[in-house]
Amino acid sequence: MGIAAGLMAIGAVMAFSAGASIDRPLTASAFWTLPAARQVVFLAGGLVAMLIMTHVPYRIWSAWGGRLALGLLLAALVALLLVFVPGVGVEVNNARRWVRVGPADYDLRFQPSELLKAAMPIFLADWMARRAGVRAFWRGFVPVVAAIGIGVVGVGLEDFGTAVLLAAVAGMMLLMGGAKWRHILLLVLPGLLAFGYLLVSRPHRLDRLLTFVDIWRDPEGKGYQAVQSLCTIASGGWWGRGLGCGVVKGYLPEARNDFIFAVICEELGMVGAVAVIGLLIALIWQGRGVIHRCIDPMGRLLAFGILATLGLQATMNLAVVTVSVPTKGISLPLVSAGGSGAVLLGGLVGMLANIARGNRLARGCEGIPEP
Repeated sequence: MGIAAGLMAIGAVMAFSAGASIDRPLTASAFWTLPAARQVVFLAGGLVAMLIMTHVPYRIWSAWGGRLALGLLLAALVALLLVFVPGVGVEVNNARRWVRVGPADYDLRFQPSELLKAAMPIFLADWMARRAGVRAFWRGFVPVVAAIGIGVVGVGLEDFGTAVLLAAVAGMMLLMGGAKWRHILLLVLPGLLAFGYLLVSRPHRLDRLLTFVDIWRDPEGKGYQAVQSLCTIASGGWWGRGLGCGVVKGYLPEARNDFIFAVICEELGMVGAVAVIGLLIALIWQGRGVIHRCIDPMGRLLAFGILATLGLQATMNLAVVTVSVPTKGISLPLVSAGGSGAVLLGGLVGMLANIARGNRLARGCEGIPEP
């Protein structure tokens, strides 16, 4: 929890720094209209969610025969449909990924795909822990794969990167839960066809893929964001230009959101970038210890799913920012600006802490020594 809070604090500082400029001082706008100030409120909500989930027993999701976990998944799937409802769904940069929440004057938006990131590991952990028959093809494997497919396709219609993340996490959890390799391999062909359709269903996705082959072919057009990301990273050197002193960040689209790591590199240098990556690795390493010590099958699967979500999302974001893969909209967990991600990912970290606490108490009650 301390590591997660540290990452959130870095995110809050960099949100202010990324938005600082001479033509728009930080104190020139009303508090709620200032994006960085809004992010501080969202991060505070993430900390509260983390503390609350620390004290909510993770086994509660298995209550009533797993109906609570299933209900959370269904709620996330319904929320995905709301983005297409006129007047409810919000379109930003030609993508409908948000649902309007509250009065229009406050411009509050909720991203259903973030809820699905939390609901999917919870549902899979509960299903596979209660049904050892996940190794059985029709009774265990097919129903859970159907639920995964609906969620992945629903997200992929508007958010290809998150769809890839959900599919990867779900596949890893299925293997962790004991699914047979031959059953997993049966998903390869339909999975490739589904992702092929999602790739060609939006022209800009093919454009991004073709642009990635040679970003310098159109550096002021389709390759602009990738080029500016590399320039922003390179301009920081070893020690960076200092907080608020970045120059190239002003030319980088989505500097506060998906490309916040490039701003960190420019203003804090290679040292700051390594520190952030080190904190992310430390968080994953601590979570690995939770999985190793957990004696409850559901807790072990849920902890694995949470860590897979955090680790893969961070890896994908860093790959995008460093132009190692084609550009896609995916944030750096606990650091990038965004209210839905801050609250829900903070809640997942709190859930991970609760798994550690619950199994520590269980070991004490059963007289099992700590390893």
